[in-house]
Amino acid sequence: MTSYLEGEIVEEQVEFTLVELCRVSGASEEELTMWISEGAFEPRGARPEEWRFSGAALRRVRTANRLARDLEINAAGIALALDLLDEIDALRAQLKPLNL
Repeated sequence: MTSYLEGEIVEEQVEFTLVELCRVSGASEEELTMWISEGAFEPRGARPEEWRFSGAALRRVRTANRLARDLEINAAGIALALDLLDEIDALRAQLKPLNL
């Protein structure tokens, strides 16, 4: 049996509006606004109509969406979980050169 990996490559330079990010991530505008108010995301721009999100935000929004849907974690918990996942990634990156 052959297994295939499926994914998308999104460049960091790509920018999404709130509507575009909702469309490609499957999250609702209400969810994204809640997660932003909890500090899970920091869009550029002062108002929702001006908000812009980097390509890296897409991965985080999809993760947040899965946490909310699959584990029923609230907005504050999602912000904490995303921060902890970032910390784990940073620690793994530090260990990688040591071949551990």
